[in-house]
Amino acid sequence: MKKQELIHLHGLLAEVRNHYEQRTGDDVAATEYETLGVRPTSIHKSKTDHKAAVFALADGITDEMTEEVAEPVSAAAD
Repeated sequence: MKKQELIHLHGLLAEVRNHYEQRTGDDVAATEYETLGVRPTSIHKSKTDHKAAVFALADGITDEMTEEVAEPVSAAAD
């Protein structure tokens, strides 16, 4: 994946985080992401930095969503 694509993905994940926080009223606890100090607008940061940020942010979002789900949702269609 190219750096520009990673930055785009990073921005999309940041939007998902913002949308989730607004919708649920809960903050996504992404301490690893916060400590990296890399934002989607940090275009001067390296590709590796953005890749680490994408993984950290994705982990934070999925961890928060996993805690919210009390029971698994059936994969079968109605």
